[in-house]
Amino acid sequence: MTGILSLTTYAPLVGVLAILILRAFGRSDDAKTVDAAKWIALVTTLATLALSILLVAQFDPNVAGFQFLEDAPWFAGLRYTMGVDGISVLFVLLTAFLMPLCIVASWKSVENRVLEYMIAFLILETLVIGVFCALDLVLFYVFFEFSLVPMFLIIGIWGGKRRVYAAYKFFLYTLLGSVLMLAAILAMIGISGTSSIPELMNYKFDPGLQTWLWLAFFASFAVKMPMWPVHTWLPDAHVEAPTAGSVILAGILLKMGGYGFLRFSLPMFPQASLEFTPLIFALSVIAVIYTSLVAFRQTDIKKLIAYSSVAHMGFVTMGIFSGNLQGEQGAIYQMLSHGVISGALFLCVGVVYDRMHTREIAFYGGLVNRMPWYAAVFMLFTMGNVGLPGTSGFVGEILTMTGTYRASTWTALFAASGVILSAMYALTLYRRVIFGEMTNPALAQITDLDWREVAIFTPLIIATLVLGVQPNLITNLTAASVDQLVTVYQAAIGG
Repeated sequence: MTGILSLTTYAPLVGVLAILILRAFGRSDDAKTVDAAKWIALVTTLATLALSILLVAQFDPNVAGFQFLEDAPWFAGLRYTMGVDGISVLFVLLTAFLMPLCIVASWKSVENRVLEYMIAFLILETLVIGVFCALDLVLFYVFFEFSLVPMFLIIGIWGGKRRVYAAYKFFLYTLLGSVLMLAAILAMIGISGTSSIPELMNYKFDPGLQTWLWLAFFASFAVKMPMWPVHTWLPDAHVEAPTAGSVILAGILLKMGGYGFLRFSLPMFPQASLEFTPLIFALSVIAVIYTSLVAFRQTDIKKLIAYSSVAHMGFVTMGIFSGNLQGEQGAIYQMLSHGVISGALFLCVGVVYDRMHTREIAFYGGLVNRMPWYAAVFMLFTMGNVGLPGTSGFVGEILTMTGTYRASTWTALFAASGVILSAMYALTLYRRVIFGEMTNPALAQITDLDWREVAIFTPLIIATLVLGVQPNLITNLTAASVDQLVTVYQAAIGG
């Protein structure tokens, strides 16, 4: 199966090429050309999904190291190295899983420059999958940084009224942190003489140097997660982004920060990670409690869900820096679960926004009377977001809190309040939008889910419920790699 990683990574570019050819021989505003571009994007993303499923099916969960390795000379002594382990392979699948749903969700809602919109999403898919597959520092940085560009365009061109402000804020926040990471990467290559990620994971950096390298990587990954207090770009980006842009932003792009902590901070800078663990725990607890309270006071549905994402990422960072098996497994599970559930919640917002063109909570009320199927779907994902047992959200939260409790009792106790707070804001939102009397006459003609929307939500519902009752589907795949990560980390810090 050598070469399947590159094939999966660059498959979306075939769709880009096909759309560019289509654009060259037809008018970009012609209805037939637009429909053809949509179908090309959908077929391409489905093909990428099929390749990622094949990748996971061929993956050996008993091997802790990297699999499907590809290695070739690149330039200036650098090498093009690709590979996946139990930590990264499922993020490839998550990316490929969400992309076709985003294309279908945009089928009717995006009306201007549709060809360019589809191209932006396909390029973004290639870059994000590349982030999770790259085993060379420079290659990782190229994929990591260039993923900003299509997302910047998606927000800035197809976003809401304040799209330009939100796009620039997103770009500048994430770019600033990444400049520091680039400096650290150059320093690491200069000191170790290699840019190979597997080799650097075994390289023993001086503890004093580790502190500075850790801080440089932290600057980039903390913004990407995003952690409090560098989270302020996220609500603006979510509110202004189109529905599919919010799905990718919450479902995939935020996970690149957590993946970075797992791939770089813990294995490469273990002493620094231990030194800064109290800081991470403090910031995580603040994120969980503070952003939950902020979410409760929101009047915009999208902004509420955006703040809830920051709170859920607080659980992830706690789990990662707990440094034990339950915490790491929980962090990975929480990221995958959040990718599915938060993506679904943004799609739920998109359903009513496409009909009413407003996200104001006060505008709605009593939707269950006109949209019973929508009310049921929204209820499921709200419960998943709260962490109800039987949904994937519960597994991630209970594992991260178990791991955190073993590392810091007080941190876990404070974070547990976040579970109560999440129920408070999520159920309040649901009550205001779905239940009560339908007092707004504008809602009298609102329609329930159509077949296209049912097709979008069905795989998300299945994923939420299956992962809620069968967590071993994830933990069995990640176990060997996580066990190796924890063992190496504990040995390095003398645990």
